[in-house]
Amino acid sequence: MQDSFVHKGKRKILVEYLREKMGISDENVLKAINEVPRHLFLESIFEDFAYEDRAFPILAKQTISHPSTVAEQTELLELQEKEKVLEIGTGSGYQTAVLIAMNAWVYTVERQKDLHDFSQKKLRELHLRPKFQSFGDGFAGLPTFAPFDKILVTCGAEILPTELLHQLKVGGMMVIPLGKTDEQVLTRFTKKSEKEFEKEEFGAYKFVPMLNNTNH
Repeated sequence: MQDSFVHKGKRKILVEYLREKMGISDENVLKAINEVPRHLFLESIFEDFAYEDRAFPILAKQTISHPSTVAEQTELLELQEKEKVLEIGTGSGYQTAVLIAMNAWVYTVERQKDLHDFSQKKLRELHLRPKFQSFGDGFAGLPTFAPFDKILVTCGAEILPTELLHQLKVGGMMVIPLGKTDEQVLTRFTKKSEKEFEKEEFGAYKFVPMLNNTNH
């Protein structure tokens, strides 16, 4: 698949939808979504629908999130250029690509080997380079590279993975969907000190579950 004028036109329509209907106001987020060819992260049978606000199945019984969810989660990070971002759940690599397009230094972890391999290949093809891409357990994070300015968890956690909070620098933020399998609340933690966190909630969503360990 190529990135044609038709695809680019559909992306512009998607960005206007995110701005006007979904209230996304961070122009850096919108610019990144306008740049990243989402259809290339999907199976070709979904290509015609890639710029609709829909989730789609990907490898390993996972999903690629709605563009509006990607935009909302990313906007909540309040991301600045060259901040170190830990992403838990690389998935197909689409969210990773959006973060890289925003000039973040991205460190990303995926527990599904099929998805790790797919996203690594796809990002390489598009000349999008994370600082570090790992096949591993998201609950463990990447302590070697900590602390991080921002942490983004792209899967729903029933319990708060406190190890990730330890890897956040003071002043940093973590955005994570928290709650039971059928529905989570999108939550942002801001690290005020080593032991103090501010917690904010931003509505109900449905994400694939965050699981321990790795799956070959």
